[in-house]
Amino acid sequence: MKKKRLLIILPLVLVALAVGCLLRIKHFAAEPLILKQETIFTLPAGTGRDGLQQLLRRQRLARHLGWLPWLMELEPSLAPVKAGTYRLKPGMTVRDLLQLLVSGKEAQFAIRFIEGSTLKEWLVILGRAPYMKHDLQGATAQTLGAKLGEVADSVLEGQFYPDTYLYTANTPESAILKRARQRMNTSLAQIWQGRAEGLPYKTPQALLTMASIIEKETGVKEERARVASVFINRLRIGMKLQTDPTVIYGMGENYRGSITRQDLTTPTPYNTYIITGLPPTPIAMPGQASLEAAAHPEKSAYLYFVADGRGGHVFTTNLASHKQAVQHYRQRQNAKENHEQ
Repeated sequence: MKKKRLLIILPLVLVALAVGCLLRIKHFAAEPLILKQETIFTLPAGTGRDGLQQLLRRQRLARHLGWLPWLMELEPSLAPVKAGTYRLKPGMTVRDLLQLLVSGKEAQFAIRFIEGSTLKEWLVILGRAPYMKHDLQGATAQTLGAKLGEVADSVLEGQFYPDTYLYTANTPESAILKRARQRMNTSLAQIWQGRAEGLPYKTPQALLTMASIIEKETGVKEERARVASVFINRLRIGMKLQTDPTVIYGMGENYRGSITRQDLTTPTPYNTYIITGLPPTPIAMPGQASLEAAAHPEKSAYLYFVADGRGGHVFTTNLASHKQAVQHYRQRQNAKENHEQ
């Protein structure tokens, strides 16, 4: 009799245990991860179930991890996981984590290059970017071409499109630059094709150089085409461009925040107070608006402009009016300095 009772009870106990385990596994899958803030989690290549379990335990990302292999066995859709770097957010459950690792949807990181920045500045930004493969360490604006597979003596200043680029972990720096180069090539080709007639540019690169000067001269969107008109008018009559940003670029490391009269008379290939026409290369990375302005300058008779002290510029057609505008600007600056004192 006892033996019969045991035969009846034992299966019931086993069923109860099995149901209990299933419920516990389901409960474990629904448990939130131990996260107080967004966390970047990297799963190395070749990591299996045991390795994932140890990794989560070591980083204290989940509780009751003894159930993890059982969950992955019970729900085959939660395996196999893919190596990569993932973004974990508070509120995610263990199941959410496994689904993310199975999907292979790695974390996206953003790197931003602003309009008017130089190639040297881009290299610094790339060198500081987290989770990136730094394959351009030690590269300079002069040696970068070889690392990017460019032809010898390639001019790279101005050749990369400034924007925000997304990347996943271990993306090479060179890959970002190649993407930015391709975007600039595409944009420049389209703008060159649709440019206004009669412009004094022989090549798209000349337009790009003009756009870089416009970019450095004004941050006011509405002024860019007018600034372009000043330089176009000067080119047409053979007048020197006389633009300070080119002088600064030509000074390189010697620039200390201000330009002296001596700087304006010191010859460099970029000193447009001395050379005639455009400098030999762009001086920065121009954005779309400056490219458009260089291709479609405003029609004007302006030959001069000077800062107005309020973020914009005063445009004039003759030297006498320009000198008067300069005097007004200096008066405003002096009044401002006296007020601040």
